[in-house]
Amino acid sequence: MIDYILGERCQITGMFKAFLKRLTPALACLPACLLGASVSVSAAGPQQAAIQIFDQRGLPVEGAVIEIALPAGSTRTPAFPWRNAMAQRNQTFVPGTLIVPQGANVAFPNLDIVRHSIYSFSKAARFQIDLYGRDQTRSQRFPIAGTVALGCNIHDKMRGYIRVVATPYAAASDLNGRGQIEGLAAGTYQATIWHPRLRSANGEVVQTITIAANAPARLSIALR
Repeated sequence: MIDYILGERCQITGMFKAFLKRLTPALACLPACLLGASVSVSAAGPQQAAIQIFDQRGLPVEGAVIEIALPAGSTRTPAFPWRNAMAQRNQTFVPGTLIVPQGANVAFPNLDIVRHSIYSFSKAARFQIDLYGRDQTRSQRFPIAGTVALGCNIHDKMRGYIRVVATPYAAASDLNGRGQIEGLAAGTYQATIWHPRLRSANGEVVQTITIAANAPARLSIALR
C-alpha cells in the first residue's frame, strides 16, 4: 500500500514539473509583452509640434500664424482651445491676431468706456458693426478661409487681424517666435506662414518644414 501511494506521488510530481517546464517560457515573455503594449499606447498619444519663426535679421517674430494643411487620411475637425473672441480694451483689439476655424462665430466684447464700430473691407469678410458701448458684445460669422483685417470707424489707430483657417493644425507665434501645434506627429509638411508685415502680395508664404520629436522646426521669413 505504501509503495502504491509513493508511486502515485512521484507520478503527480513528474506531471507538475512538466507543467512548470511548459509554463516558464510564457511567464518569461510576459514583461516584454506588457512593455510592448505600453510603448504602443504611448506612440498613439497626442503629439506637440514646436515651430519657431525668425525674420531676416535672425530675430524672433511674434504674431505669425503657422498653418499645416490636413495630412492625407486625417479626419480631425478644426477646433482650438481658446475662445472665438476678440475684445476691445484700451482702444486695442485683444488679442491682436486671432485664429478661428472656418465657419466660426466670433464675439467682439467692448471692455472700453467708449463706443466702437468694427468693420472690415477684406476679401474674406466684408462687414460693419454699428456703434455699441461698454460691456456690450456683438458677433460676426466668418465662413471663408483667409485673412480679415479689422478696424474701428471711431478710432483709426485700432488694428486687428482674424486668420480664418480650414485646418486644426494652426498656432500663433509668441514673443520668442515659437508656436505649438497640438496633435501633429513628426514628419515633413507644407507650412503656410502669415504675418501682417510679411513681404508678399497676400502676407503669406509656403515653406516645407520637418517636425522632429525633440527640437523645434526653424523657419525664416522676410518682413517689411
